[in-house]
Amino acid sequence: MRESGDIGDGADEEPATPADAALAGLYHSQKNRIFVRSIEGDYGLSAELERLRAVPRVRKANEIKFVDGPQAYSRHYVEPKDGITQTFHLHLEEYGPGGKSQKHGHVNEAAFYILDGRGYEIHDGIRYDWEAGDVAIVHNNCVHQHFNADPEKPARALVIKTKPMYLFMNMLFQKQVEPRQTEPAPGGVGFEAREAEEDFNHPEGGY
Repeated sequence: MRESGDIGDGADEEPATPADAALAGLYHSQKNRIFVRSIEGDYGLSAELERLRAVPRVRKANEIKFVDGPQAYSRHYVEPKDGITQTFHLHLEEYGPGGKSQKHGHVNEAAFYILDGRGYEIHDGIRYDWEAGDVAIVHNNCVHQHFNADPEKPARALVIKTKPMYLFMNMLFQKQVEPRQTEPAPGGVGFEAREAEEDFNHPEGGY
């Protein structure tokens, strides 16, 4: 099994079913990623320093669209390819009503700050419940999956992880057990990720 960006055989194979074709279009199914940016130039790297100092320090959420779905959506604020940071990956996860993520494992740790909603994790077969205001920690090398426990309302989590640094250190193991769903959960039919949200205080219960 393989998480997004993993290197493996079959990258050029045609999708076998409509579900395979749907998965192929998801961000998390893309094989080609920039895990670590190259840094080149003179020994003092003055040009790279000048570039970094000129990079905008604020990413506007309304300029970054959600990808994937229909059960789990992602808005990727910062990745190495953006040229802003080399060591961490920051993204917002939105789980539709009754939605769940892919089931997977990786070497790097991750912290999920729960902005709204209620749900739970399954880590190596053990359930851990969470709600808005909690922080869920994914430990190294555990097989895990994220679930929205509310069949009618969405849930959100801000995810912070140092995955690029782990990959830079050749800690490359990643594995997907179950891909993201290509059909909405029963309560999530017609749900769309909240792109144009205006209330950023994230009151309990969402919406």
